[in-house]
Amino acid sequence: MDKCSHSLNNYRMSRSLDNWKNFKKVIKNTKRSFFDMKIQEVAGKSCSPWELINWISRRKLPATEVIKYNSHLCFSLESLWEALHNTFNTALNHQVNSNILSKIKYKSTSCWSSFSKEEFKQAISKYNGLSSPGPNKLT
Repeated sequence: MDKCSHSLNNYRMSRSLDNWKNFKKVIKNTKRSFFDMKIQEVAGKSCSPWELINWISRRKLPATEVIKYNSHLCFSLESLWEALHNTFNTALNHQVNSNILSKIKYKSTSCWSSFSKEEFKQAISKYNGLSSPGPNKLT
């Protein structure tokens, strides 16, 4: 009998608070060891910590579920289209004050080392097209 089953049975028999706390502690430690093992497995295979993000990130809702228009949620494409269409049309003839853009501070540009088209192709050829390039893929 594993630790989880044993501590659960102890709690079921006694219904004591101490056994409940022990059961929760065993569950927490079991989950932690499982995910630590999975993290080591993923990190060992890919050598990239970014591959672990799916294990820890929250599921994001589709954008259409969080858009509200006239205090109603947009659950269908029709309601989403109506919201976007009407919002665009209300802003269509309004004047825009472009002076606000002059308040933006410009940052200095960075200098890149020169590289050829062939060097670039060679650098990206070893990566598949299923992920976005970024600091975790290209140096």
